[in-house]
Amino acid sequence: MKATQHIQQKIINAQQLQQQLMRWRKFGKTIAFTNGCFDILHAGHIHSLSQAAAFADILIVGLNSDASAKKLKGENRPINKEQNRALLLASLVMVDAVVLFDEDTPYQLINAILPDVLIKGGDYTIETIVGAKEVIAKGGRVEIIELVEGLSTTSILKKIETL
Repeated sequence: MKATQHIQQKIINAQQLQQQLMRWRKFGKTIAFTNGCFDILHAGHIHSLSQAAAFADILIVGLNSDASAKKLKGENRPINKEQNRALLLASLVMVDAVVLFDEDTPYQLINAILPDVLIKGGDYTIETIVGAKEVIAKGGRVEIIELVEGLSTTSILKKIETL
């Protein structure tokens, strides 16, 4: 029988994150951070998260809360509630921690973490990535991952609408 209790333990709040960061850094682990809504988890997300995880020992995912996702994506979003989205992300082997944030951007979370590597998708540039300047100023780096064409929650929803 597989132990699954560790999945829920990966979903942590900001205070728990700080404690975990101290432990990881004490053992010399490199920390990567990415974020998003991850509304309907799809192969594009898996591709991006797998690539992000390859940049460091630990991958932290900042997850837009329901209120934050609604502001960002529109009144009918998110499709899946934050607890369900967090659980799906936490169940992925490449994800070490999931932290919800309510703000429009993960700026505060990024500044609290100051990851070694900040990662976003190819629809961003270094100039448009929130927290990039702060991470670079602290000796970290920013990586931009190519998106998989045609794989997005928006394209999946448009396809569903045509059925």
